[in-house]
Amino acid sequence: MKNKAVNAYKKAQKFAEVTKTLIIKGNILRAKKCLAVAENLMITGSTETKSIISNVYVYSVSSFMELHNCSIANLFPKSLREEYLKQVNASGV
Repeated sequence: MKNKAVNAYKKAQKFAEVTKTLIIKGNILRAKKCLAVAENLMITGSTETKSIISNVYVYSVSSFMELHNCSIANLFPKSLREEYLKQVNASGV
């Protein structure tokens, strides 16, 4: 079971890397599709899946977007944006 969880975290990180690469290349439509998939996982996934999307995907993509001054509000779907805001508020930034 532990190996399965590690693989899920690695897949979420790889998915975040793909999304970030699409943003860098200016392929915003495909990046939005990736964000929509993550949004769907956030809404319909198991508790473990939601946690992985939140802790790996949202954190990685939002950190990258902030670093590159991208507008999160325009790209993130509702659930991902809410999760991002929770992370920001919890960090005290």
